[in-house]
Amino acid sequence: MKELIDLYLAFLRIGLVNFGGGYAMLPLLERDLADTRGWVTVDELMDYFAIGQCTPGLIALNVATFIGNKRKGVAGGIIATLGFLTCPIVIILIIAMFLTNFADLPVVKNAFAGIRVCVCVLILQAVLKLWKKSVVDVTTLLLYLIIFLLMVFSSLLPVSIPAFAMVIAAGVFGIFFGKGGKKS
Repeated sequence: MKELIDLYLAFLRIGLVNFGGGYAMLPLLERDLADTRGWVTVDELMDYFAIGQCTPGLIALNVATFIGNKRKGVAGGIIATLGFLTCPIVIILIIAMFLTNFADLPVVKNAFAGIRVCVCVLILQAVLKLWKKSVVDVTTLLLYLIIFLLMVFSSLLPVSIPAFAMVIAAGVFGIFFGKGGKKS
C-alpha cells in the first residue's frame, strides 16, 4: 500500500508541473524516477517514451502508466495514471472557468508567450538526450536521416507515409539489424 501511495504522490507532483507535454517532461522524469528513485533506468525511460509516442494518449501519461505497472502491476499503473491526471484536470478546470475572461489581457498573452519559449527549450533538451541515446553509429544515423527526410518532405511525395508506418518500419529495421542503441 505504501508503494502505491508513493506512486500516486510522485506522479501527482510530476503532473503538477507537466508543462509542454511528454518530451518537455523527460528531464524531470529522468532526474526524479531514474536518478533519484531508481524506479526505472534511463534506457527503460527512453523505451517507454518511444512506446508512449506510438500509442494513443499523452506521452507522459503513458509513461506514468508503464512505470506504475512495472512497479506494482495493473493497480500501480492505474494509481500512477490517476496521480498524473489529478493536478492537470483541476488546473484545466480552473483555467477554463476564468481564461475566457482574461485571455485578451496583455499580461496573460505575454505570460503564455514566455511559457511557449520555455517549453521549446525543454523539448529541445529532451530531443538532444534522445539523440545521444539513439543515434549511436553510422547505421542509426542513416536510419535517422531517412526518416527525418521522409517526414520533412512527405508533402512532396506522391503518396503520404503516415508517421505510424515509419515507426513500425524503424522497429522492423531494429529487429533485423539489431540497432537497439547504446546502453548506459
